[in-house]
Amino acid sequence: MFANATTGVLRRSAIDQATWDDLEEAMLRADLGVKVTTALLDGLRARVKQREITDPVALVAALRSDMASRLDGADRSLTFDPARGTPNIWMMVGVNGAGKTTSLAKIAAQQMGLGRSVLMAAGDTFRAAAGEQLETWATRTGASIVRGAEGADPSSVVFDGVQSAAARGMDLVLADTAGRLQSNTNLMDELRKVRRVAEKAAGVVTEVLLVIDATTGQNGLVQARQFADATQVTGVVLTKLDGSAKGGIVFAIETELGIPVKLVGLGETIADLAPFEPHEFVDALFDE
Repeated sequence: MFANATTGVLRRSAIDQATWDDLEEAMLRADLGVKVTTALLDGLRARVKQREITDPVALVAALRSDMASRLDGADRSLTFDPARGTPNIWMMVGVNGAGKTTSLAKIAAQQMGLGRSVLMAAGDTFRAAAGEQLETWATRTGASIVRGAEGADPSSVVFDGVQSAAARGMDLVLADTAGRLQSNTNLMDELRKVRRVAEKAAGVVTEVLLVIDATTGQNGLVQARQFADATQVTGVVLTKLDGSAKGGIVFAIETELGIPVKLVGLGETIADLAPFEPHEFVDALFDE
């Protein structure tokens, strides 16, 4: 859809009001958000007014460059620092249905492929069958796992997982967490507690990865803001970027919250998790 809109602009003989309307509609429909869209188009309008840009081809090229530059400079590496404590702890947070548990499993497979020993802590004790799902993934990947009873205190499960990994000299604990609670406890308060308790164990939290479903659109920005406030999010895993997902939410999250997108989910198999490459992402938006 976005590529079709920019191709239509390229076919125009001049930059007119319809050109701006088409670009604005395409950017909003791609979920860039009002703030990012307005900032990008205002900058381009100023350059057109100053005659720096004089035709639709130059306009689209400038938009492409400006969008890519907005995503440049972020540190998208996953922080693993043995000097800060063994094991490192990576918390996975996000609402139910975003692909949190599956993303955790994919990360486990990648990290084990790097030669690191991984333990999964099944801290989502409130969702029915969450523990079973994670145990299935542990079996498939060869990772270790620590589980608690359904409805158990998530913090205690994560604490036990970290202590177990430390006692066995393991490198990394991947902690699953709840995305919804079947109780009166506030979810964000619960997640704050999980982080506090995790760091009272033998390891140290070096990543808090927020998993967002790319198809949720601007609601993903609301989620990011809430989770970031509660858990000190260090990066985003954007899932379901294959198929019909729009993905423009990347710009809103990075521009408005300053949280880098580190990984993207591109399918259902264990290998379908890739580092986020900003220029490839922008190219994909523009190229039919």
